[in-house]
Amino acid sequence: MVPTFLLFLTWVLAASSGVGGGGNYGVFSLKYRYYGQETSLSALKAHDTQRQLRILAGVDLPLGGTGRPDAVGLYYAKIGIGTPAKDYYVQVDTGSDLMWINCIQCRECPTRSSLGIDLTLYDIEQSDTGKLVYCDNPFCIGYSGGPLSGCSANVSCPYLEIYGDGSSTAGYFVKDVVLYDQVSGDLQTTTANGSVMFGCGERQSGDLGSDNEEALDGILGFGKSNSSMISQLASSGDVKKMFAHCLDSTNGGGIFAIGRVIQPKVNTTPMVPDQPHYSVNMTAVQVGLELLNLTTDVFEIGDRKGTILDSGTTLAYLPEIIYQPLVSKIIGQQPDLNVHTVNDEYTCFQYSESVDEGFPNVTFHFENSLTLNVHPHEYLFPYEGLWCIGWQNSGMQSSDRRNLTLLGDLVLSNKLVVYDLEKQAIGWTEYNCSSSIKLQDEHSGTVHLVGSHYIPSESPPPCDVTVLVPFILLLTLLQIFIHQNM
Repeated sequence: MVPTFLLFLTWVLAASSGVGGGGNYGVFSLKYRYYGQETSLSALKAHDTQRQLRILAGVDLPLGGTGRPDAVGLYYAKIGIGTPAKDYYVQVDTGSDLMWINCIQCRECPTRSSLGIDLTLYDIEQSDTGKLVYCDNPFCIGYSGGPLSGCSANVSCPYLEIYGDGSSTAGYFVKDVVLYDQVSGDLQTTTANGSVMFGCGERQSGDLGSDNEEALDGILGFGKSNSSMISQLASSGDVKKMFAHCLDSTNGGGIFAIGRVIQPKVNTTPMVPDQPHYSVNMTAVQVGLELLNLTTDVFEIGDRKGTILDSGTTLAYLPEIIYQPLVSKIIGQQPDLNVHTVNDEYTCFQYSESVDEGFPNVTFHFENSLTLNVHPHEYLFPYEGLWCIGWQNSGMQSSDRRNLTLLGDLVLSNKLVVYDLEKQAIGWTEYNCSSSIKLQDEHSGTVHLVGSHYIPSESPPPCDVTVLVPFILLLTLLQIFIHQNM
């Protein structure tokens, strides 16, 4: 059986549970970290700075797995783990490989979170299905890059992640069931589960420690390596190695699905081979109707070839040779702008008209003639009466990061982005992420409609009494009629 999983972002969940003869799909409910909050430039910068340190650490470190759930997490989900199942809140991340959860032995792990969620430490002794992963397990050997020295029978498999900012997590691997909702028909779900090996964190330091106010229980990685959740499920035959996301910047919701998208149709471009992250080859940058005068080697300097796509990064980072002419042409559309520099790095200005009418679209060109169009209302964001440009100069970062080309949520939102790891291709199309898509069950060939459905985070919205007036009046007249005819 090859089910397709579906993850809904931000108070988004499949419709009421039911039983039917549909295909095998899975559902998680996710939440967007910054939805409904006033934009904070310092928060955005802190998020992306830590994010880039993590991404570059993933390039440099010999061990796979570069994800970490701290204040920089954009999307997080509640999942069930173990038997009986307990709830855990994990960051869902396309830029990370390893799944890991804080464990009961941990003394430095956070115990509370300002996100309004209850944190839970995983205890293998409390799960009937929890098992240790030993050092001679093929998963452990693959993760460690070869056999561990001193490995003997019944010795657990350790893991250690050290990040560019000095934070670290360490522990050992376990295997347990992860619970999700299985789609049994159009927007109908039943409960299902799958076994996954993940890290059991017992030592945390830096931003992962107990001082982290916006902590989560762990991370759910959807990266490329064999240690990621999607790779494990695919290797066991549970899913095809393909997934898609559609992030709704307007409503804070969207779709995140594992499986083959049938509708809408999406054109793709090849992934750059031998890169640790989801990277594609950019060939040109266009502002309005004019192409920037760039050479093709601008996008592939050193070992970090291609353009990284990362839904966990808020903004978009370009080499200085691209950033400078891009921003100059955007600002040049309105020569009378009074431009300010906010927080020493954000280019901002006042503008009272429609930004979509006053500024040009930015179009990125990729191999296979695939283009990615970004509208002004997407790359400009309001801040204290100003409009600020979301494009960032990666050349302003440290020398290690000066060549980074990274497109984050600013570019990827309001588009259905499809990752086909079996064909090593990524594609996208502009799409209404609050609507529905169609996924195909690989086992039966059945196609099911799946989409985002708003679920209130707290109390339901206040009722509009005016819509009840006709019903109240009708009820009153009915009562009078009954009374007169008794």
